Amino acid sequence: MKKLILLGVFALFGNFANAQAGFKLGGHIGAPVGDASEVAAFTLGVDAAYMWTVMKGLDVGIASGYSHFFGKDRWDDFGFIPLAASGKYRFNGLPLFVGLDLGGAISTKDGINSGLYVYPKVGFQLPKAELYLGYQNIGSERGDWERRDRRIDSNFGAINLGVNFFLK
Repeated sequence: MKKLILLGVFALFGNFANAQAGFKLGGHIGAPVGDASEVAAFTLGVDAAYMWTVMKGLDVGIASGYSHFFGKDRWDDFGFIPLAASGKYRFNGLPLFVGLDLGGAISTKDGINSGLYVYPKVGFQLPKAELYLGYQNIGSERGDWERRDRRIDSNFGAINLGVNFFLK
């Protein structure tokens, strides 16, 4: 079964090799939401992706980066490294797009679990860059952090404003 999945991945990426490709690099700043809002004041991050245009208006690729949550009160800083598949659809005739990154996020702090990574985005397409608003969410079963009165779930998110630059 593993060999069949691996063969499918190679076939998919081989098909992308004929399509237009490009690297994008950028950053984001955000306001923590969910459980993160109780332990973090704000978040900063770096975004990187390699995208292939598979058909007019549709790009797919791989995405990674780093999101750092700055702790507030007595809470320590923590961060996540996402590893995700990425998709982006550009509307014909409009400088607007929608996108989604879906994969896993690796925690950089002991006591916080790694988990599912979901990052929907809407944005404005420029010739050499893109501006976006996104909702980043990292969810897992449980964390080891203790809140003042109860255990905290590991469901961390942020509403982010970001910019990515195209480096073809």
